[in-house]
Amino acid sequence: MKNILSMLGSVIGWFGVLICLFSGIMKLVGSYHLFDYETMTLFTVGIAMIATGCLAKLESK
Repeated sequence: MKNILSMLGSVIGWFGVLICLFSGIMKLVGSYHLFDYETMTLFTVGIAMIATGCLAKLESK
């Protein structure tokens, strides 16, 4: 169970990093909306996913 939680935390965290990276690039390019969502909203979702991944990794230790 701990291995699954650790792996799930890693996957969620890396998806959060990718979402933050993608929304940051889109904001720099000048596109403020992506898939009918504001890029800052997607950035906030990415940060929340990173935090969730960190908590899952911490719980698995």
